[in-house]
Amino acid sequence: MPLVPSYIRNLANYKPGKPIEEVVREYGVERVIKLASNENSLGPSPKAVAAIEQALQSSHRYPDAFGFELRTKLAERFNVKLDNVVLGAGSEGIMSTIMRTFLLSDDELVSAANSFIGFRVLANASGRKVHWVPMKNYRYDLDAMANVINDYTKIIYIANPDNPMGTYATRNEFDDFYTQVPERALIILDEAYYEFSKENNDFPDSMSYRYDNVITLRTFSKAYGLAGTRIGYGFAHRELIGNLMKVKVPFEPSLLAQAAGLAALDDKEFLMQTLDLNKKGIGYLSDELRKLNVETVPSVTNFITTIWESEEKAIFISEALLKNGIIVRPLGSFGWPNCLRVSTGLESENEAFIDTLKTII
Repeated sequence: MPLVPSYIRNLANYKPGKPIEEVVREYGVERVIKLASNENSLGPSPKAVAAIEQALQSSHRYPDAFGFELRTKLAERFNVKLDNVVLGAGSEGIMSTIMRTFLLSDDELVSAANSFIGFRVLANASGRKVHWVPMKNYRYDLDAMANVINDYTKIIYIANPDNPMGTYATRNEFDDFYTQVPERALIILDEAYYEFSKENNDFPDSMSYRYDNVITLRTFSKAYGLAGTRIGYGFAHRELIGNLMKVKVPFEPSLLAQAAGLAALDDKEFLMQTLDLNKKGIGYLSDELRKLNVETVPSVTNFITTIWESEEKAIFISEALLKNGIIVRPLGSFGWPNCLRVSTGLESENEAFIDTLKTII
């Protein structure tokens, strides 16, 4: 009998965007602009940094295993009760807990093919049958997803907005979809880019639904600049949260992460700066790429996905950018081999990307 299950042996290693240090080593460039990982180009929330520095003095202590202060603050901010909030090491940490908590041996999962790769890894690692439904026009095809729901469906995952395409399911589309979901099936609505997309009038903010079988996931990684701190949170019915609290890894998130999250929620000035910079960046990149006749997917996030005529062209563009010290994200591992994802950066970084791309083209 093999030591490792076949569904684990067959998993591909996750390939993140190239780190800055690796590009410096490989290409010998002095200046590197990273536009690959949807990080906050302004850096972390200053209030969060100050809170981390203060919390370091207590880093010999274990964190609050129940995250009382941060969960209480999130409950107040979003008008729910403490029992409706769970914390995790990023939204992926909570996804992992959801898998361990609710999946039975015969349960099945449903999601879109070529969407968020983090969920794909967790779903395939579960060993359960997963229905990967093709996307339509770079968007979740909720009608097709509804058609594969059966008596064994337990978890339905929807990244809204989607990563890596930046598109979203509208309120009407989600409402129609929900009527076709049985009560025994849990819907995970991953709203990692919620802060960037919430201003769209037809965006279905999951907190306005409060359905018993919907789990909302959000993160401090993007809008608050805390990707390296690994802090995420979720909202759901108290019974779901109660069971997640039994299964989650003890003392997660860390003491520093909880302190950072608490402070970041009060940093309204930083959040507004982030949203303003991103709005300008999305507008600039969209306009300039259009002038270059580069096809893009309209995005409500902090990134834009570009579409090239072939995988070879996408690889060529990516490599040429790397030689000039600019990192973007090839999407072959997501299942989009002819696409490159570009995160918004500082104004100077966006301009450098466009100027370099003009030269390459």
